[in-house]
Amino acid sequence: MKKKLLLLALVVGLVVLVNILGLDAYVSFEMLKAKRETLLLFVQEHYFLSALGLVALYALSVALMFPIATVLSLAAGFMFGAFFGLIFAVLGATLGAVASFYVARFVLGESLQAKYANELAKFNTELERDGYSYLFALRLIPVFPFFLVNLFCGLTRIDIKTFFITTFIGIIPGGFAYTYAGSQLSRIDHLGDIFTKEMALVLVLFGLLALLPVAVKKIKALRAKSST
Repeated sequence: MKKKLLLLALVVGLVVLVNILGLDAYVSFEMLKAKRETLLLFVQEHYFLSALGLVALYALSVALMFPIATVLSLAAGFMFGAFFGLIFAVLGATLGAVASFYVARFVLGESLQAKYANELAKFNTELERDGYSYLFALRLIPVFPFFLVNLFCGLTRIDIKTFFITTFIGIIPGGFAYTYAGSQLSRIDHLGDIFTKEMALVLVLFGLLALLPVAVKKIKALRAKSST
């Protein structure tokens, strides 16, 4: 219990410190455009260090729930191009999500599952059977906040392999939209120019397609039940 409280206090303390100091304000769309040439020069001279720094910063921002993921995805795009920028951004986001997942599981998830094992048995069985479909839908449909999904999954019995794969692959479509936009940074004046209603609709459709296997299973189960 002491370890759990210490970890929770550390995470909360870091979040509060960043908000008090306003450090997240230094990573903004306006800063990105203003420092564009400087950042590109640094990447040219220190490519590996730049990539490692971006992945680390992205992972830290996701783990501590800093609202700078969009700017970091744009930065990844213009610093490394749409393709490699996507790889670095998705890797950083996934590592940060895994960190949040483990913190939620360690602090509360394990004890919650043990205390309510009987009540959660059906829910856990459903996730074990169709976890991939549900998590892909959660990642693809932009209605659900990224950090909340990470914390929620940590409270369940979803295994880390399923969580990692669905997170890494599931955020690629939306991530590519931002890294590609970042590679065209000079043509973008506002963040609203990137994520359009049409793009949101496409992601929702992807999410619904991910749920299609679950829907088919449910329909078959209902038919089998009604025929007996």
